[in-house]
Amino acid sequence: MADVAPEGERMSGQDNSSQLRSVLPFEAEPAAVRDLRRAVRGQLMAWSLPAFTEEAELAVSELAANVIKHVGRGSAATLVLEAAAGRLRIELHDRSFRVPVLGSAACDDECGRGLHLLAGMAIDWGTLLTATGKAVWCELSAGPELHCRRAQRAEAALTHYRRDLGGPLLASRSTQILEESATDLIADLLHWVTARGGDPDGLLDRAQMHFEAEAA
Repeated sequence: MADVAPEGERMSGQDNSSQLRSVLPFEAEPAAVRDLRRAVRGQLMAWSLPAFTEEAELAVSELAANVIKHVGRGSAATLVLEAAAGRLRIELHDRSFRVPVLGSAACDDECGRGLHLLAGMAIDWGTLLTATGKAVWCELSAGPELHCRRAQRAEAALTHYRRDLGGPLLASRSTQILEESATDLIADLLHWVTARGGDPDGLLDRAQMHFEAEAA
């Protein structure tokens, strides 16, 4: 895998001198996904943008997995990161002109879980046709939009959780019900981590670190 472009590289042809750009060519193999995540994490830390790390790693993983599945293992691809004005743009370029379509999560076409995740966590996303193929892109925000999306996703998850338990739904937005549901859900997640041989204390510590970084 090629190295990430030098830290702090400025975008050519851009008037915004605060805009940063990183380009990472790679071969679409399952083992490369882990390396991509590591490279993204390192680049965001170098740019002092830790608040983007969790969602950026997830977006990159899903985009790369789509290339592996729908374009082919070993195919040439390029990841581009661009950061400016509190936003992070992620582009995954490949050599296929086949445009992904957001359909049902069960769809076996070039759609499904990856695109649904992008649509749920990004403030915007889309596809651009290029001279050699296409680029699937998304934009993440570290501003108020990020906290709003996280709160909305949490509330949706808690609503489904209470429904599965047969408990009262959250239509009333009762603080007591919300807090009880959140506590039960966190406890269930800790049981899940333990059952898989994980470290529940480590999970809580990492979650707290992510929260504090984004809150800051």
